[in-house]
Amino acid sequence: EMAGAGRKVAVAAVQFACTDTVADNVAAAERLIREAHKKGANIILIQELFEGHYFCQAQRMDFFGRAKPYKENPTIMRMQKLAKELDVVIPVSFFEEAGNAHYNSVAIIDADGTDLGLYRKSHIPDGPGYQEKFYFNPGDTGFKAFKTKYATIGVGICWDQWFPETARAMVLQGAEILFYPTAIGSEPQDMNLDSREHWKRVMQGHAGANLVPLVASNRIGKETVETEHGNSTIKFYGNSFIAGPTGEIVKLANDKDEEVLVAEFDLDEIKSTRHGWGIFRDRRPDLYRVLLTLDAW
Repeated sequence: EMAGAGRKVAVAAVQFACTDTVADNVAAAERLIREAHKKGANIILIQELFEGHYFCQAQRMDFFGRAKPYKENPTIMRMQKLAKELDVVIPVSFFEEAGNAHYNSVAIIDADGTDLGLYRKSHIPDGPGYQEKFYFNPGDTGFKAFKTKYATIGVGICWDQWFPETARAMVLQGAEILFYPTAIGSEPQDMNLDSREHWKRVMQGHAGANLVPLVASNRIGKETVETEHGNSTIKFYGNSFIAGPTGEIVKLANDKDEEVLVAEFDLDEIKSTRHGWGIFRDRRPDLYRVLLTLDAW
């Protein structure tokens, strides 16, 4: 049908400071999800690995005890109940134990509480303070789009957000909105390095290049983790945001306060703009073979 009301969907990003107690963090997430729902949100994003401190500052064998299997996962089950009660979609980030493998994963919970499946983080970082390769196998799910009650969505996890290929792959599979749960802050090896503006601009670029809204949720607070060679501290910089389909920032959180950001988009209107803009018509996949090489430089 032409004219008339389009498909309007309200998305939310929440950000909060984590303690290292699972029950506290899950309760905080639930409280903020309820607040986002009160503000009209249909799809609500919680930050990466929100059940505890961001433990990847250290390489500690005992931290594998934080992982849980995907099935019968108590946090996911609690979020399923909440999603069903509020009629909202909730991507749930968690540390997954899968036999002898471990993943940085997200379960996509639909508005009726159904678990639509799993995405496992594809790109695993390994820098000072962010030593994820110690804990996580590279994800094996590939990039996915999930058809939820309100929209088909793509979810990437933190380091995935620096790769334009992640965003493009999800949109090519039908994703109408992109979501990135995140844990990023200061760099322990260089306190003068502050990536927040770069971080935002890269994702704004994904939104603009694919003509889709994008939601990023990051934690706040200062976390000190005991490592194998003394304490390490990261100050997480929040700056959670919602971008529109030209990459414009529509809602932005600061670097220290708990926040619930909500923005509404007309997905039908955006779809017609995306199709009219011609980027998907004019793509040249036949020339993109270079993307499959490691030594293109």
